[in-house]
Amino acid sequence: ISVNCGGLPEGLLESLLFGHEKGAFTGALRRTRGYFEEAEGGTLFLDEVGETPPALQVKLLRVLQERTFQRVGGSEEIPVDDRLIAATNKALEECVENGSFRQDLYYRLNVITISLPALRDRREDIPLLSKYFVDKYAKAFERGSRELTPDAINHLCNSDWPGNVRQLENSIERAVALSERNQITAEELSEDVLDHPKDWVTELLSLPIKEARQEFERRYLVENLRRNDGNVTLAAADAGLPRQNYHRKMKQLGIPSARRLSPEIASET
Repeated sequence: ISVNCGGLPEGLLESLLFGHEKGAFTGALRRTRGYFEEAEGGTLFLDEVGETPPALQVKLLRVLQERTFQRVGGSEEIPVDDRLIAATNKALEECVENGSFRQDLYYRLNVITISLPALRDRREDIPLLSKYFVDKYAKAFERGSRELTPDAINHLCNSDWPGNVRQLENSIERAVALSERNQITAEELSEDVLDHPKDWVTELLSLPIKEARQEFERRYLVENLRRNDGNVTLAAADAGLPRQNYHRKMKQLGIPSARRLSPEIASET
């Protein structure tokens, strides 16, 4: 079971996660089980957990600590036996520092961390992901067999994908829905794919200042590593940062190990 913590009002998110009792609020006509109950014995995936409102962060922390919770409007303690997986595109360590995310909740969630690089840093995945999405939406839209031409794949691989996999999926979905032939050409891709602006400064100016700063820092560190052949010690010195801080910043921004940045980089010291 999955839920996006950033796309829902606080009250609705609370009810979805924990359920509610009859009469707990206007419109609550019956008792309803929440996702923590529905996922009993399974997995609950909290997407964009960094967007969770402060009051709900407290309730999430209690669930993780006590392994019980109460429905909205209820007093019964309900045991929890779920595996919890959380994801975010935010640098949660910075959120802890600025007070927007609880430190105790961060450490409760941060048991095993998997950093997923941005799609533009793992372009080798784009052809496989594209084929998967083409097959998925060809079946969903009953469009028969569909495939991307080599030119279309080339355009997809050369795009920057600021929206990562979700943007890729949306672009493929649109192309499959509008295509009238078995082969989807580059011309049938959306304009944001065909244009893929080279002027990334213009791209940054279109972002909120916090996101723009994070994206600038990410690109700066990646380029700095490439200039120093993947040597983190040299890159950190070049950037004027202690090596430990440089590594921490790489982790915060989702930058993969130096070996994975490009085939030319062969060492990380």
